[in-house]
This record gives sequence, C-alpha cells and structure tokens, in this order.
Amino acid sequence: MTNRMRGVSKTLSRRAAIAAAAVFLLAMPAAAGDHPSISYMKQVGKDLLNAHRQGTVSSFSNAMRKHADVTGIALYSLGQYKGKLANGQRSRYYSGVLTFMARYFADQSREFRVAKYEIGEATIDKNKEVLVNSKVYLLSGKTYNVSWRLGWRDGRYKVLDAKVLGFSLVYLQ
Repeated sequence: MTNRMRGVSKTLSRRAAIAAAAVFLLAMPAAAGDHPSISYMKQVGKDLLNAHRQGTVSSFSNAMRKHADVTGIALYSLGQYKGKLANGQRSRYYSGVLTFMARYFADQSREFRVAKYEIGEATIDKNKEVLVNSKVYLLSGKTYNVSWRLGWRDGRYKVLDAKVLGFSLVYLQ
C-alpha cells in the first residue's frame, strides 16, 4: 500500500469505506465466465436497494414492474381460480397484485434496513430456470441468504420468485 493510499484510508471513516466498497462491487461488470443472469441480478439488486432506501410504495412498484414476472406471480396466487379471471379484469387484477406487493415491501423495508448485498453463483434447474444465490447484510449485523428464481420472459430475464429463510415470497403473496 502506498503512502498516499494510507493517508486516504486514514481519512475515510469505516462506514464510508464500506459504502465505497459496496458501490465499487455493484458497479463491477460480470466476469467473463459468469452466467448472463449475474449481470441482470446486479441490476435487480441495485434497483431494489434504491427502492429500499427510498422506502416508498412507488419506488418498489417501479422496481417490481421492471424486474418481476407480475403476471405469473398474480396468476399463481389465484391457484385453481385463475381460469375464472375474466379477460376484462386481468389488467386491474395485475395492477392490484403489484400494488399489494409494493406496499408489503415498503412496509418491511422500514423494519429490515439493508446495508449491502452480494450476488453469488447462478445454476440452471431442471425446468431451465436460473437460480441465483445472494446474501443480504442488514445494518443490524444480521445476514440472510436469498435464492432468486429467474425465467426468460418476453426476451429477457424476469424474477419469478425469491426464497428467504426457506420461505417462497411468491407462495406467501
């Protein structure tokens, strides 16, 4: 480490150093051998962390509209009744599900303050969906492993589900 770097490191607070490292890690492109889903998940993580920091229904709604398979999640939540959803009600129903999820995440963001996250490895399951592991670090010091399930929808990846502590967020919705 050069003298100049030592001087800089002494002037940075520990929190600022951690924040700078997190920003650096988030901005790094995926390595040449990484699955393309890793680059996508880095953007998802960035957008969700931004929504989390704003803590508004609108910010989560925008992030989920961009990245979540809202239609698939909404239809899954209807279960056996999805066939009874009239075509004229679909748009309104999907919008309601999106609003419900955004409110839930905005409420939860106040209780679980995120410091940073890390995107792990990607694997392909038997259904050709991509599973991406990540780790979330809370300001409280707790950590959670999150497993994201991605599918290819309309020519790009979409988040189909996320599992935290073994619980599927789609199933809970």
